[in-house]
Amino acid sequence: MVSPRRPVTIYDVADAAGVATSTVSRAFSRPGRVSAETAARVRAAAAELGYRTEAAHRAMPSGGTGTIAVVVSNIANPYYFRLIESIQSAAQAAGVTTAVFDAQESGEIERDLLNRLLPIADGVVVSGSRISDRAMRTVAEKMPVVVLNRPVQGLSCLVPDISVGVRATLAHLRQLGHRMITYVGGPAAAWSDGHRWRTILDNGSRLGMKVNRIGPYPPTIAGGRSAARKILHYPPTAVLTFNDLLAMGVIRGLDAAGVGVPGDISVVGVGDIFGADFHAPPLTTVAAPLRAVGAAAFAELSRLMRGAPPSRNAAFGLEAQLIIRGSTGPSGAHRRTGDALAGTPLCKFPA
Repeated sequence: MVSPRRPVTIYDVADAAGVATSTVSRAFSRPGRVSAETAARVRAAAAELGYRTEAAHRAMPSGGTGTIAVVVSNIANPYYFRLIESIQSAAQAAGVTTAVFDAQESGEIERDLLNRLLPIADGVVVSGSRISDRAMRTVAEKMPVVVLNRPVQGLSCLVPDISVGVRATLAHLRQLGHRMITYVGGPAAAWSDGHRWRTILDNGSRLGMKVNRIGPYPPTIAGGRSAARKILHYPPTAVLTFNDLLAMGVIRGLDAAGVGVPGDISVVGVGDIFGADFHAPPLTTVAAPLRAVGAAAFAELSRLMRGAPPSRNAAFGLEAQLIIRGSTGPSGAHRRTGDALAGTPLCKFPA
């Protein structure tokens, strides 16, 4: 029995009709995707329970809720500030409301959020997803979805070309005399992490560099501090990290150990987050055009909500750029570690 003290939800209707919540959502938003018998059972259960008819009306294709959702892996990460702002600005100009949700770096929380959004959002932009491709395609069967920073076959995906910036980073470090590079990896479930590492491997060897990887680490300052301790076991001359927060944590960890940046070790991040330019030292970083990505994401989601087929990759031309600041310098400037660093080959650390 549903308590009279709270409104009836889609979960109550699903339980009464003996179907999944996704089936209830489809019965209202895409009735052609469920059988006539199932749709009738869902509507009968909704009517019996007093499920808000205005909610059902808004979910119909002719209406729409007027709301889109943005789900990010960690809302505390400043990387998302410009992206969210851009999506929200584009949506507002189109008379659409934006709701932002934090998956807290958890695939389980992300799946739950996406399921709960079915009756209240017309579509969703997902960035930094930690769920499988199969799970993402299941969501896309129920509502329009645009995935950022990761390709998922059959879905609309915007994947800015970070590899351009990574290649520029390696060329920059090579020009500065660096030959030994450590990559500090981020979350194991992040597609972009593996993509960056493959780019480093391919281009590092071409440039005559010795490269190795440590991680995975949480994409946070605390994660960077932990990585710094591993880096100091067998120091490289330069470090490239999964994101800027890791880079900042690495710099702090190295500084606490008396190792200077860039005097002893150069450090490069990815993201160009808020604060990267006035960090101490100002952070050299690979920057994606996040405002352009956000605008493109809303444009693509709008297409899907109008019934257009998914685009394979709507991010063509959105390439990352290397922004050189004060955290990188010549390899020959090792004031503290000197020849011990410059002449020591790297080994591969365990994850």
